[in-house]
Amino acid sequence: MDYEGRYETYRVEVETHLNGLFAGSAPYGRLYEAIRYSLLAGGKRIRPVLTLEFARLGGIDWRLALPYACALELVHNYSLIHDDLPCMDDDDLRRGKPTNHKVYGETLAILAGDAMQPEAFRLIAQAEGLSAESRIAAVEVLAKAAGADGMVGGQVLDTVYDVTDAEGLTFLNRLKTCAMISGAAELGCVAAGMDEEKRRQAREFGDNLGLAFQIRDDILDVEGSEDVFGKPIGSDREEGKVTFVDVKGLAACQQAVEDYTAAAKAAIADWEGSEFLLELADRMVKRVK
Repeated sequence: MDYEGRYETYRVEVETHLNGLFAGSAPYGRLYEAIRYSLLAGGKRIRPVLTLEFARLGGIDWRLALPYACALELVHNYSLIHDDLPCMDDDDLRRGKPTNHKVYGETLAILAGDAMQPEAFRLIAQAEGLSAESRIAAVEVLAKAAGADGMVGGQVLDTVYDVTDAEGLTFLNRLKTCAMISGAAELGCVAAGMDEEKRRQAREFGDNLGLAFQIRDDILDVEGSEDVFGKPIGSDREEGKVTFVDVKGLAACQQAVEDYTAAAKAAIADWEGSEFLLELADRMVKRVK
């Protein structure tokens, strides 16, 4: 199967799985509506795709890893809802649509995000065909990636502290962005029962890919198209945030994207059947949204 075919197969399976969540009726049905508004708004689904591909490389039926992949996507999307709130980034657009709080109000947006996080861990706990040991390990990986020493810690550095140098930005984004991408890769390894060395290599791949992703995101915030990018261009600068472009310049940032992409590929260079991941990493250099 070629790259596009495999990516689309993964994406469709993830969308189908997510579409089954919060789909019933309840006296608080508007909460479900708010959750699904953001959860099913599209996006690249890079993180769950990574989970499924690493599971496949581990030799299992990758569909067994769907609960892990979708759990991580739930956490990712809750973080986006909260990230867009007026008390944080105060964004009006996400993926070309009004942000959750603009449609449902701040209270319901916060509660929608709150509800998505425990649902993620329920998906892992009830994953069929995977051992209890695997599910416990998956909980640990996701909790670390998303928590105070991962994504949330990065959000704190991004919103509460004044980070203005390249070293500080790298550390901030290793937590805010890279932790969840590394976690996605490692979750696939956990589902497949891979050893610690393989898990370490997967984390290294994700960490470098995450930095390439974030720096490319900073470049697009300067020279991208709002219609394609799905959110206002220059929003970081308007919010007074210092980005990699501010401290390195555009040319150095593009070189950094290429360097981190190469490092990501080197981390899994010896893996048999890794062509899909290598191409995914290459495409990060050229993405426009």
